[in-house]
Amino acid sequence: MIYASIVERKLRAAFAVLNRGDHAPILASFGAPVEHAFFGRHARRIAPFDGGIEPWYGRLKRIFPDLRFDIDAVVVRGAPWNIVALVEWRDHFTLPDGSRRGNQGVHTLRLRWGKVVSLRVYCDTQQLERVLADIESQGVVEAGLVPIGEA
Repeated sequence: MIYASIVERKLRAAFAVLNRGDHAPILASFGAPVEHAFFGRHARRIAPFDGGIEPWYGRLKRIFPDLRFDIDAVVVRGAPWNIVALVEWRDHFTLPDGSRRGNQGVHTLRLRWGKVVSLRVYCDTQQLERVLADIESQGVVEAGLVPIGEA
């Protein structure tokens, strides 16, 4: 399907934008209302809230300033008014002490007419919790804060 290949290219381009640290185009890709869920009990998790997703991406950039994604696979299904896409990824980043870490996971997205209306992030949350604890112990207090929307 031609539309699926267009969506795949756009998703790969979106991760390339994230890799450059530019969240503005990502924020513009979301529709309203949007479901944005990052599962687990850690500082990057979002509880249900109506305040927009900008605070989440701001925290992401402050905690992981050099976060980079490698995309392993993208699967896109559906019609333009109801697309479901899966993006399998590995990420890597540097902690304040200079050590390198990473994780792996899947983004599940639902798009309507080109706008993301649902984004769910599934990764190794135990690994993420360990990394956030290490980052907090290295002086980044925000890595240990309660999830956005629960404060």
